[in-house]
Order: sequence, then structure tokens, then C-alpha cells
Amino acid sequence: MTLQPQHLQSLRDFVAEELIPRQDYLDSFDSAPLPLYERFHKTGLSNWWIAEDLGGLGIGLEDSVDIVSELAYGDAGAAFTLFVSILGTSIVDLYASAELRARYLEPMVANGTFCATVGSEEEAGSELSRITTTATRQGAGLVLTGEKYFSTNAGFADFYIVIARSDEAADGYVGVLVPRDTPGLRVVRRWEMIGLRASATYQLSLRDCRVPATHLLDGHGLRLLEFGLNASRILIAATAIGISRRIRDLCMDYGKTKYIRREPLTSNAVFAAKLGQLETMIEVMRNQCRAAGREYDALMRSPGAAVEFRRQGSLRSALTTKLFCGQTGWAIAGTGSEMFGGLGYTTDSIVGKLVRDMRYIAIVEGGEDVLRDIVYNRYVLPPSKRI
Repeated sequence: MTLQPQHLQSLRDFVAEELIPRQDYLDSFDSAPLPLYERFHKTGLSNWWIAEDLGGLGIGLEDSVDIVSELAYGDAGAAFTLFVSILGTSIVDLYASAELRARYLEPMVANGTFCATVGSEEEAGSELSRITTTATRQGAGLVLTGEKYFSTNAGFADFYIVIARSDEAADGYVGVLVPRDTPGLRVVRRWEMIGLRASATYQLSLRDCRVPATHLLDGHGLRLLEFGLNASRILIAATAIGISRRIRDLCMDYGKTKYIRREPLTSNAVFAAKLGQLETMIEVMRNQCRAAGREYDALMRSPGAAVEFRRQGSLRSALTTKLFCGQTGWAIAGTGSEMFGGLGYTTDSIVGKLVRDMRYIAIVEGGEDVLRDIVYNRYVLPPSKRI
């Protein structure tokens, strides 16, 4: 399904009524604002990307860029919470059995709930090949044990996609679907983040967590994670569009009331040039995100999607889009804060929050140096030397 005008109107109403008036609350380290997300479910857009045969809208990633931009205009943390489940659900959609696919994705559509992907560990850092969490077969089950560091939505997720080591896997790593109520699974703490404070990221502990062997996903665990990150990285990049649009509008509002040489700032040629440049950068980011989403959608529609994604892993377009929008969005945030002068470096202005929110784009799900390294090793080196 394509994004319909009524969907956009519902989004804009939700942002205007639920997000923008609650900026102070959303920027506090309070409990995760689950009632807010329950109200989003009433728009009919929860987990909008899940396939129509599972009760979802089946909206593609290209149109999802505009959904995320609208949400991030109101609050990037809320946007992140509402779309990051795409990482785990896309893995289940392509690589879980038909029975697991229906059992775990249909309730997410019906109830507006969440899943979480659990990969990172303290010692491994960005080198996920160094993870130490294990999945060991015992009889008809799998037993998982390990400590996981960062997992957004894990405190209230319906299920987890856990990436672990396995001696039985030919490539050494597996992905396993672990239900929330599995004994031995414990939320250790919620991390307090500098920005995106409406989202909730947790540290998890798994101690002899037993699940049926049928919960094992099909394929190399790290490759499955790479596939899932394509969608979430493109949508992380899309949050830069929404934050940037908000900064642009705040600058325009400020420029109408701030005078320089007895003229409103909006009449100043330097101010006008800066805003024109911001608009250009916003448009290029949107075009880039939608192009990456279009490529992803085309692959997802192809008959051999599971095989092709497993072969490619990280798409060049997803990597470069996140890199570009992280850098461009950060430049826009800097320009916006400078336009407010000293006020832009205080907590009295919402611009300070937007600067902090923008920074996450270059950090989460692979920092910029990590992504540059992947681009170099996968797409720049001669084919015979690529990793």
C-alpha cells in the first residue's frame, strides 16, 4: 500500500496534539511514554510497514521516510520508538517460519506493540563478530546465555531477536526469536541518553533462557542483523529530515520577531541565504532517503528477496544514506543553533533539544567511522579483496 492523504493527516494531527505540546515531558528521563504510543495506535498506523496478509498496512520503506519525517518533526525519540521495531520484524518476515511469522507479527499490528533486536555487547562494541552470548542446543530446545548492552524498546517488547554464537552453525552465529516471558531473561537497566529521551534503550541479561529449537531463524546470525539494519538505518536517516524541518520553521518564526538594523531578520540577505541552503539540504536528504527506500522495496518485492538480502547484507544505499544524513543533519543543527545566538545554547530554546536529538543519527546502529569502514571494505576495494 502507498501512503494515503488521510494517513498523513492523521500523522500531522497526532504530532500537533500529542508531541509538540509535550516537549518538556518528552525530553525528561521519565518512564517510557507508553500511553502516548497507545494513542498513536488509535491512528491506525502502528507498525505500518507490516504486511497486509498479517493485518498491517504494508506501507513500503520509500513512503515510510515521509511518515518518520512527520513524527520526527514532533519528537525524534518518539519517532525512533515507533519505527525501530522494523529491524526485528523484517528479519522475522523473511527468515522465520510461517507459523512464527503469524504468531508474533499479527499481535503487533492488532495491539500496536513492539519488538527489540539484541545484538550489542560491552566488550564487542561495534565488532559484533566478538560477541560472547551463546545459543546451545539441548534436546528440542535452545538455551541462550549472555549479557547484552544496548537494545531499544526491550523493556516493553513482545519478543526479542537475539544474535548469539553457536558451535552448531556453519558460520558460527545464529539469530533466535525469544519471547518476552522467557524465564532467565531480565532487564538490567534503562540507559539515560543525552538525546532521544522519549525512547527507551535497555541493558539485558540472559541466563539459561530456553526456547524451542523452532525459534531458530534461517541463516547466518550476523548476516540477518545486517539485513534488518538496512531498513532501520534508512529510517534513522529520515529522522534528520523531520528534525531539520522543525529547525527551519523555528528559525523562520524567530526571524520574524528578531530585528537587526530596524528590520526583521527575515529581510536580511545572510539569513535568507542560510535558510535557502537549509531547504536545499533538506530536499536532498529526502530524495536520498526515498531513493534508498525505493531500492529496498524493490528487493523486498522480488521472489528471491530472502536469498538476495542474505547475499548482500548491508546495502550500499542504506549505509551511505545514513552517513550523508547524519553529516548533513548535524550541519543543519549547527546552523540553526547559531541563528538563535546565545539563546541557541540554552535550555530555554527547543533548538538545544533538537541539536541533541540530531546527534544520534551519526552514532546509533553504527557510528560514522564504522559505516565508512563497511563502505570501503564492501564497495570500494577491488572485488577480489572485499570482505
